[in-house]
Amino acid sequence: MIFKNIQFRASPIVIQAHRNQNILPQPIKLDIPKWFKSLNHGKELKTIKGCIPFLETLQTGYLIRNYQDTHIKHNILTEFDVGPGDTKHGKGSVEYAINNPHLGADLNMAQEAQLHTPEQLGDSPLVKKNKNLEFHKILNPWIIVTPPGYSCLFTAPLNNRDDRFEIISGIVSTDNYYNHINFPFTLNGDKYEQIDTIIKMGTPVAQVIPFKRESWTHSIEPVDWDKKLSVINTIQASFLYAYKKFFWRKAKWK
Repeated sequence: MIFKNIQFRASPIVIQAHRNQNILPQPIKLDIPKWFKSLNHGKELKTIKGCIPFLETLQTGYLIRNYQDTHIKHNILTEFDVGPGDTKHGKGSVEYAINNPHLGADLNMAQEAQLHTPEQLGDSPLVKKNKNLEFHKILNPWIIVTPPGYSCLFTAPLNNRDDRFEIISGIVSTDNYYNHINFPFTLNGDKYEQIDTIIKMGTPVAQVIPFKRESWTHSIEPVDWDKKLSVINTIQASFLYAYKKFFWRKAKWK
């Protein structure tokens, strides 16, 4: 099997700092959640552990972790927010902890929060979820490079998202865009009226899925019932893991 190569590039001092903290980018299959591993799947109780399409979301691509503690205050008033004519009921702020002051700009670090205003997203449901407040960013220290013709999908870890926040998904032509890609995120305002928390160093932030850019057309066609019945018969002839045994085409990630 021929493997394509995705590169996570940074200065040697940044790479060593991440290695020391054990937070280097890695295949996301190495971070499968404990609750999933603890499930048993069998004839008596068929759990989601036997669902290969679900499992594949946990195994596809690479994981980027937060490289510094990030203190989030969301929809919380402070004494500096209140003044004459101030009618806002809450505001948000982000503070980045600097774990190693010698790393400087090598880490794509910032003392000041980077943000997008709600107006930039118009009527998106993300604005309501984020309590109509600014969208802050988690900074990414890595420049990501893929072979010619390949882009990357950046999204919150599939089926394993943090309860407090998730990045806004995006696709970048990483074969051409040689630059840091930071991650705007929303807070879980659907569940939490206010959030005062620290996204700790090492917290999973982004799932990176490289893919080949191709042009497509689409068509609307009738079902081939003979082909469908053949698949059903194959599934019914096996107690467990029929999809895994007969249909799954597994990709490998290193």
